Amino acid sequence: MTSTPILSPTAPSTALRFLSIGECMVEMAPGDAPGAFQMGFAGDTFNTAWYMRALRPDIATQYFTKVGTDAVSDAMLKKMTDAGIDVSHVVPSKTRTVGLYMISLDQGERSFSYWRSQSAARQLADDTQALAQAMGAADLIYLSGITIAILDPAGRDALLDAIQSARRHGKTVAFDSNLRPRLWANEKQMTLTVMRFAQACDIVLPSFDDEAAYFGDATIQDTLDRYRTAGATTVVVKNGAGQVLYWHAGQSSTVTPPPVPHIVDTTSAGDSFNAGFFAGLDREMPMEDRILAASRVAAQVIGAKGALVELKES
Repeated sequence: MTSTPILSPTAPSTALRFLSIGECMVEMAPGDAPGAFQMGFAGDTFNTAWYMRALRPDIATQYFTKVGTDAVSDAMLKKMTDAGIDVSHVVPSKTRTVGLYMISLDQGERSFSYWRSQSAARQLADDTQALAQAMGAADLIYLSGITIAILDPAGRDALLDAIQSARRHGKTVAFDSNLRPRLWANEKQMTLTVMRFAQACDIVLPSFDDEAAYFGDATIQDTLDRYRTAGATTVVVKNGAGQVLYWHAGQSSTVTPPPVPHIVDTTSAGDSFNAGFFAGLDREMPMEDRILAASRVAAQVIGAKGALVELKES
């Protein structure tokens, strides 16, 4: 059982630097009154950055995206800075704004309606110099299947080139496949592109239910083997309330997450798990403890309403 840190800062005498890349959107979530909605801001990679900052305020947490120059974009950036997230690498767009989604809940399970055709984040990889600068100022770089799904083919190629270059320069790249077929032209394009990016990443954190649905994996071992074969050195297969399977440093094992007494809203379950896992990467601890810590964070999040939940100290 290995307990050595997976990451350490590459810049001398500094704390670990974390960069999350993707899209933050306006979130319209069900309010307390029937038919009422409350506006907030969320998005898978932003949620992970928000929880990372909450769990490890000593780590420099940065977000890379593209937003508009309008009032709602300014409010979004304020949300990020108020949380302590560095937005110095966020790129402004004079012609676009930010996307919006609406949540519907049914017994804790959520469904979404999206409006993102004019989202500036769809062009986040267009400024390759800004992208390279942001990656150069990070030790751990995180992106998701949604990050790549919203881009056009040229943007995907530019982002892939950027993370491959970052890896060559000693950066660690983490990836959550986060399969969302509605964002892709077809499922074949989605699965092929996801695997192209997985081949360029060190850490992969897939969710088994999605992998089974779209890759045809019969077991969590099938999911782990596919990403390990692609070249990932660390694979953690999330599995809802079931056992989590991992591969790291030549070792593979399962971890049983603690039971969740009450599920209110599963929004951001995987995003918060990822943050909980990343939060322990620079510490000496067994992989099992990193995964249990991540599971406890996710358990808190799904026990309350909304994507961003104030965490209690465990």
